[in-house]
Amino acid sequence: MSTGPNPTAGALRHVLGHLLTPLLMCLGMGLAYLGAFHAPQPHDLRVDVVGSGPTTQVLAQTLQDQADGALDVRTVPDRATAATALRQQDSYGAYIPGDHPELLVASASSDTSAMAVEKVFTKVAAGQDAPLKVTDLAPTASGDPTGQGVFFLLVAVSIGAYASVAVIGAAGAALPMRIRALVAAGTSLAVSLIGTLFAGPVFHLVDHGLAGVWALSWLYAAGILLIGIGLHTYLRRWTTLGVMVLFVMLNFTSSGGIYRPELQPGFFGSLHAFWNGAGLVEGIRGHVYFDGHALGGNVLVLALWFLAGVVLVALAGRTEARRNTAASEKAALEKAAAEEAEEEMEEAVAV
Repeated sequence: MSTGPNPTAGALRHVLGHLLTPLLMCLGMGLAYLGAFHAPQPHDLRVDVVGSGPTTQVLAQTLQDQADGALDVRTVPDRATAATALRQQDSYGAYIPGDHPELLVASASSDTSAMAVEKVFTKVAAGQDAPLKVTDLAPTASGDPTGQGVFFLLVAVSIGAYASVAVIGAAGAALPMRIRALVAAGTSLAVSLIGTLFAGPVFHLVDHGLAGVWALSWLYAAGILLIGIGLHTYLRRWTTLGVMVLFVMLNFTSSGGIYRPELQPGFFGSLHAFWNGAGLVEGIRGHVYFDGHALGGNVLVLALWFLAGVVLVALAGRTEARRNTAASEKAALEKAAAEEAEEEMEEAVAV
């Protein structure tokens, strides 16, 4: 006795097929986060030794040799030059030797880098039997003592943006692309305003420059939403995975919010130069703590990602228009064929 298709087996295959997405997410998140964060080690971490005499040169060369690639040690003539380099994020520590050695850092640039530098020069000062004085030339706001608040702001804005992609792509699939793009623009405004409230009045992650924080957050969120909506036309149910790869797995790990590139494997360090999360984190740092230094370059990074989103939405709109035209033509042909068959049937019956 023959039986029809087993509905349970079909449903199980359907579930297992969709489970592939979260399993790939698990694999990707593990590879990305553990690969980027599990064993931070400095490499070519720029530090300065202040002074110009032979003793200073010997100390700098000794540190360079003993570091075995971990440090990039240079000498600068005076404290003012060292302080300028720190405020321009050209170095991450400056050691002033002497009877009362002092270490200059800028923790707002990266608290973890400052701690790595402090660990190195604490040993140097201990070798000279002198306590080390640490001076922070760019401390973070009182509400962000670890200096990692900007990273978690990045996480909040990113989740608000990429989660909205799934909603707009699925629930708004019947809407024209231009309407979805407008919804994305409005959503990015809401997400950026929420992020700005977190950064300012709610948690006091920054104590000034909130307008700039909002502008950077909006440009960042809008780029994610536009790229995600454009990708949905091509990736369909794989959009969530694709967006997570772009804006979580590769994005958070290369942002510099926890560890700067000098403490990470080379792959993630290289992404830091042009990925949009790094543009947001470094843009906010430069705007709030370093008098806008390098802000223009980070704004350019965010603007290019936003432009990529605009282009992708435009391409997706054209693709959908072609698909709709093809579907309409196919439906018209099928209707004409059905009508012709019906006419032939009526003629046969009449005969």
